[in-house]
Amino acid sequence: MTVTLVNPDGLPKPEVYRQLSVATGSKLVFLAGQVARDADGRPVGEGDFAAQVEQCYVNIATALAGIGGSFDDVAKLTVYVVDWSPEKMPLLGEGVSRAAARLGIDPVKPITLLGVAALGEPDLLVEVEATAVIDE
Repeated sequence: MTVTLVNPDGLPKPEVYRQLSVATGSKLVFLAGQVARDADGRPVGEGDFAAQVEQCYVNIATALAGIGGSFDDVAKLTVYVVDWSPEKMPLLGEGVSRAAARLGIDPVKPITLLGVAALGEPDLLVEVEATAVIDE
């Protein structure tokens, strides 16, 4: 499986994500939104946006490893942030950077960032869903 990340000519070339990915493989994987919960369902990073982002990314990597994939197989991420404001961008970056260091991954992917009023539980500040493509 290969995921090639591209910032095509004619579109902005952001540093923190890519405009598209081209994935080849035989199995599409659609992960449910991952939140700041550990394997036992306990909250992680209560009130700490960066810690919650980190846990979401760790959970995505864990889920993919469970089916023989890895974070490298992620073709696209969608990030839902409660009460998004531009002031949260540094904390988002911090959480992603910590997850990347912890997992030894390149976290740069096509991403859609959405501000939402609330998530499924009141302590959740962020939820990240992923689409991946892996070989069988």
